[in-house]
Amino acid sequence: MSPSKVLKWVTGGLEALLGIPILGGTIVLSLAWTPLGIMLVLHIITLVLAKKDGGAVSGSVLGIVTSCIAWIPIIGMIMHIITAIVLMVDAAKSYRQA
Repeated sequence: MSPSKVLKWVTGGLEALLGIPILGGTIVLSLAWTPLGIMLVLHIITLVLAKKDGGAVSGSVLGIVTSCIAWIPIIGMIMHIITAIVLMVDAAKSYRQA
């Protein structure tokens, strides 16, 4: 499995965690929005690796957007959930094609 596929699964799982209504908000707020910065960096790395591998980049691009606007309470939660789904679908599709 390529590094971009692994990172899609990892970032998808972390996005799903941050999308859990009370838990995700508590994690982000208690760590002073640091998880959003970490996710931004992970999504950029995933994007670069996916582009290098010729894989789908839509989940990573959506993740970058999500990391930038996720500080808005309800919108952030919804975006984390959508991003998690897109990343995991991308990872599953690219895994089957390999």
